[in-house]
Amino acid sequence: MQRRQWLVGIREGKGYTQEQVAALANIKRAYYTQIENGVRTPSVSVAQKIAAILEFEWTFFFDDR
Repeated sequence: MQRRQWLVGIREGKGYTQEQVAALANIKRAYYTQIENGVRTPSVSVAQKIAAILEFEWTFFFDDR
């Protein structure tokens, strides 16, 4: 389990809060927080939603970063 610092950096760089990204992706903030903290890996559909919101390649979630 490793914190996804790259995801935090992208989100903060875009000026979003965790709550805002979660709302736009139609998921609970707690689930989004678990994704950032590396506790959970998102499904492909959730990964695609988050990536579209934050404008990065969704496959980053499944790479070793």
